[in-house]
Amino acid sequence: MEKPTLFLTVGLPCTGKTTAARRIEIERKALRLTKDEWVKALYGPGNPPLAGAVIEGRLIQIALRALELGTNVVLDYGLWDRNERSALRRAALDVGATVELHYFALSPSEQRKRRDQRQADAPHTTWPMSDGELVEWAARFDVPTPGELDGGEPIDDPPAGFPTWYEWRTHRWPPSVH
Repeated sequence: MEKPTLFLTVGLPCTGKTTAARRIEIERKALRLTKDEWVKALYGPGNPPLAGAVIEGRLIQIALRALELGTNVVLDYGLWDRNERSALRRAALDVGATVELHYFALSPSEQRKRRDQRQADAPHTTWPMSDGELVEWAARFDVPTPGELDGGEPIDDPPAGFPTWYEWRTHRWPPSVH
């Protein structure tokens, strides 16, 4: 039996992650888990940061279980931080899955154009995003290295203070809203 694959979509808002996740879902028979769809369903126009982190964590639990059962999974989150990607790469390998990172990048002008189009055509699927927020988010984004993208680079050790990636994961994606 072929190993299941965890597909990770990596990129800033409005770069094509969800479109690609929908394609992967069909082409690779993958369970697609898109955080924004869950946050929208549960919170409507609100986008509470801690609730988003909890939803991501719950979806990761579902993803890991599906991988254990032999099902491909695509996580459609953005995964701006290298530590997030490293933690998920480690978790997938721990359950016997392979990992594919799919990175999406656009020029700032094309990203703004797509944002404006999305907000005009389907405002119920997104949240307002200012030009300033797009610039701020781009500054915080850890661009994946070529070795991270092709899987040839070893997974980093967990950050200081976390003996395992599992412990870091449960800190980053808490089990409940407090």
